[in-house]
Amino acid sequence: MSEVKGFLTTHVLDTAKGCPAHGIPVSLYKITATGKELLARAVTNSDGRCDNALLTGAAFECARYELVFSVEEYFSEGNKGSEASVITEQKLAFLDEITIRFAIADVNDHYHIPLLVSPYSYSTYRGS
Repeated sequence: MSEVKGFLTTHVLDTAKGCPAHGIPVSLYKITATGKELLARAVTNSDGRCDNALLTGAAFECARYELVFSVEEYFSEGNKGSEASVITEQKLAFLDEITIRFAIADVNDHYHIPLLVSPYSYSTYRGS
C-alpha cells in the first residue's frame, strides 16, 4: 500500500476584530456507524492555527468527519472590559459550539477547513 500524503488543517479568524482567533479549543471526530470517535484535540495558537495537522498518516482515511470549535469562552473573554461585556454576562452567548461536518474523499489531498467567526455568525469553505 502506498504512503498516505494527505493531511487536515484548520484555522480560525475573528471577522469582528479582523484578526486570528487565539485560544479556541478544536475537537476532531470521525463519524462511524455507531456514532462519533474522538481523534484529536487542539487549541488555536496566536496565528489562529493549530500547531500541528489534526489528521495525518494512516489515520487520514476517506470518511466523514466533524470539527467542533468551542467559541463561547473566546467571545466572553474578548468582550471583558467593554460595554458589550455587561450584555454578554447577563445573557447566554449566541454561539457556543460550531460544528462543521465534511468528507475526505482523497487521502493524498490537503484538506484545510477555515472558520471565519464573529459573535453572531460564521462561515467556512474548503481552503488550500
